Amino acid sequence: MYDVLIIGCGVTGAAMAYTLSKYDLSVCICERSNDVCNGVSKANSAILHAGFDCPPGSLEARMNLEGIRMAREICQKLDVKYRDIPTFVIAFDDREIAYVEELYERGVANGVPGIRIIDGEEALRLEPALNPNVVKALYAPGSGIIDPWEYTVAMAETAVKNGVECRLSSEVTAICKEGDIFVVTTESGVFRARYVINAGGAFSADVYALVGGHDLVQTNFCGQYYVMDKAEGSKVNSVIFPCPDEHGFKGILVAPTVHGNLIVGPDAYEVENGDCVATKEPYLTQVREGGLRSVPGLDFRQVIHEYAGVRPNTQIPDFVIGESPICPHFVNLAGIKSPGLSSAPSIAKEGLRILESIGLELHPKEQYDDHRRHLRFNQLSEEEKAAVVRENPLYGRVICRCETVTEGEIVEAIHRPIVPRTIDAIKRRCGAGLGRCQGGFCGPRVHEILARELGVSPMDILMDEEGTWMLSGPIKEETYHGQGR
Repeated sequence: MYDVLIIGCGVTGAAMAYTLSKYDLSVCICERSNDVCNGVSKANSAILHAGFDCPPGSLEARMNLEGIRMAREICQKLDVKYRDIPTFVIAFDDREIAYVEELYERGVANGVPGIRIIDGEEALRLEPALNPNVVKALYAPGSGIIDPWEYTVAMAETAVKNGVECRLSSEVTAICKEGDIFVVTTESGVFRARYVINAGGAFSADVYALVGGHDLVQTNFCGQYYVMDKAEGSKVNSVIFPCPDEHGFKGILVAPTVHGNLIVGPDAYEVENGDCVATKEPYLTQVREGGLRSVPGLDFRQVIHEYAGVRPNTQIPDFVIGESPICPHFVNLAGIKSPGLSSAPSIAKEGLRILESIGLELHPKEQYDDHRRHLRFNQLSEEEKAAVVRENPLYGRVICRCETVTEGEIVEAIHRPIVPRTIDAIKRRCGAGLGRCQGGFCGPRVHEILARELGVSPMDILMDEEGTWMLSGPIKEETYHGQGR
């Protein structure tokens, strides 16, 4: 029996759990995947938006600006990679100049600090890699880039450390009420709670339908990205957007990442559901062409990875946040498309306000552990590295050569409050496999360490989601002294 049950542990669900964990409450998260941050929050642009694009007066506008301020504080407390960088929206003709002016007016109305329109000459001085044909640009200094995996994981881990339960591989299949109590059936068991939070991402409408809410229609759009090697990572030092086309598509951005790479994307095409994240042509070619229009010097021979993510749109052109009108104590945090990553802490704050307004009593904990340290071996000085290795020799064995990730970091990640059980879960926590070879060298080593530390057969280790087996069976059987092994 829980006070609050949260459905979904992407960035919104994790932020809600993190916020609730500060109070004397029993809280549980049910996540359909075998890891947190394995849906919408896993594959996006990793940008904290400045807030100029949101319609004035919308939930998105209010929560974007508040969320980015809160995110900076959270990243500092929980040791999450974050970097402040500006955003450009560039224009090449009169139609695009008019749109830049419209965005500027929105930004002013939303209270975005420092926003201004600059001419092409100043744009090229500030960002020399831009297309030299740029004539005007919107310049917004208040944006940033973040590690969305670590951000989500850090909030979820801190919540668990402070008493929240996290049930992975627990897709919700039914919800009913016994009096004032929700009975939530999942793949891993049945749970009861006084309040339910729907943070189901691309499946929020499906979750809402389980309590009879059929007026929320999910329209998911897939977007593809290129990831370029660190050799391209310093080519730009800002987030670069084109102006939207005549149909309202925002276009292909070019941006650095906190890991030192460069990303180009996304496009947008409708898909059936949130699991449709395969990359495909001819869309990837269009992504490449869009990136080159903004930054002609991009070298696509340096691409090391391609990925796709889903945006959980609904028919409502704003976030859908509030108690269900048909099911008391059921709170929707749905339709959390962009700028959802930027807004997550503010959305959770609003979720807390709603819960309190409908009867949940909030008593802050007398003791709360809001500290987290993530040791990144490749960022230490030589003296610091030597001291760490003396204390724990596992930090002296480099597993991922591309990113200089050590066995000590991998083992530490495995023994955190939310246990990673797959190779990609390790990548999301400490970067092993993010580099140029994309795990070609370190993947087998990570596989071996996972099996050893978890005490399971190597046959049980997955690449990522259920069904992504690494091994299907032995190809030969060794014998010793005539006995099979």
